[in-house]
Amino acid sequence: MTERLSDTARKTTLQPLLETGWALDESRDAIFKEFRFKDFVEAMGFMTRAALWAEKWNHHPEWFNVYNRVIVTLTTHDVDGLSTQDVKLARKMDTLAG
Repeated sequence: MTERLSDTARKTTLQPLLETGWALDESRDAIFKEFRFKDFVEAMGFMTRAALWAEKWNHHPEWFNVYNRVIVTLTTHDVDGLSTQDVKLARKMDTLAG
């Protein structure tokens, strides 16, 4: 069962993500990041690759795409906040974005 991140886990797992451009959502317990790509095709390719991992892990992002930008918000609705699922998917998205 997925659990909300503890204070200790937040300190150790979120800081590296914040250093790669992720930010805390001030309105709720979530993280978000804007990815920029060369063009629409690259942005959609990223979304497709990320969608495959999200489906595999049964953890789906909230996202918004306009042309070469993809804005991603991660939170775990089952625990009403951040979990290790969000950290795992954020790391994978960073890798997929290259």
